[in-house]
Amino acid sequence: MTLLTDRLGTRRSLTVHRFGTPGARPKIYIQAALHADETPGLLVAHHLIRRLRGAAVSGEIIVVPMCNPTGIGQIVEGVHVGRYALDGSGNFNRIFPDLIEGAAERLVGKIGPDPQANVQTVRAALRAAFDALPPPDSEVAALRHTLMGMAFDADMVLDLHCDQESVPHLYAGDALWPELADLTALLGAKAVLLSPDAGGKPFDEACSVPWWTLAARFAADGPIPAACVATTIELRGKADVDDAQADADAQAIIGALIRRGIVAGTPPDLPPLLCDATPLTGLARVVSPVSGVIAFHRAVGDQVAAGDLIADIVDPTAADPDQARTPLRTPGGGIVMARNNLRFVSRGELVASIAGPEPLESNRHALLFD
Repeated sequence: MTLLTDRLGTRRSLTVHRFGTPGARPKIYIQAALHADETPGLLVAHHLIRRLRGAAVSGEIIVVPMCNPTGIGQIVEGVHVGRYALDGSGNFNRIFPDLIEGAAERLVGKIGPDPQANVQTVRAALRAAFDALPPPDSEVAALRHTLMGMAFDADMVLDLHCDQESVPHLYAGDALWPELADLTALLGAKAVLLSPDAGGKPFDEACSVPWWTLAARFAADGPIPAACVATTIELRGKADVDDAQADADAQAIIGALIRRGIVAGTPPDLPPLLCDATPLTGLARVVSPVSGVIAFHRAVGDQVAAGDLIADIVDPTAADPDQARTPLRTPGGGIVMARNNLRFVSRGELVASIAGPEPLESNRHALLFD
């Protein structure tokens, strides 16, 4: 699949693998490395494709194993820069097309008492809204438009990412829990962060949020189910690229598809859940007020309480070594979900994230750390 590019003499393309029957239901869409320097998902996608090639599929499964060719090519002085577009377009996983208003204006008077009929009606309205979008005006906008076009009408969307250093965890909408509990258990995830709308229009929410937003808007007319189960899956940290682990993650995803009747096979037994789902508003962010060297005191996966010491920021140039350390304490308790994988930070840089059960006042406005 050839993509629009901004520069003469350049070419971008996507490799898309399709399994099952085109246009059949249910439709599953899986992509990896939207943040192009997040490598674990690339290997998981490889194992998914290998396993799906011999599988009997009811419906359609689309796998885009490397979904950001623009970001893959962003090497600056030997360093892969894959989270942000170097053309100034920002975070690759933000500002995906918003189909809500375009669909809503087409749904007036069309929602009735039959929930499954409403699903078909909403999908048609979303399709019309997508088709009415203006043409993308840049390479990155065209990439977002192309990915969205393959996924917005899917029954399930899995966006494979990773953090810097982290336990496996998921982001999803409130309405999708406990629907995602089986996938959570199979992946061995240790945190699930729920929000009705985190803001910023990341890929998974661009696909799923329209469903409960439209359901609320047309509640008086009839029920609209949450018919797109979309989640961002964080496959541990950037350095956690292991062939056996990637194959196990791929098998976990296929196990969830078997349980839904999409892939033929014996449904796997579910291991116990390793976590409860918690609100995204309960995510405590430990940010450094100074620049210096991180000396961590807690590892990813540790349980901590509010006020616990997470790290010191050390100023090696301090005249008095006894005054060289700035302690960083967590504002909330929970599991140390992620840490910065660098050990020298600037003032204002994120050092660690703790997933906790209680909403924090500091999260009233911005839920996603760009």
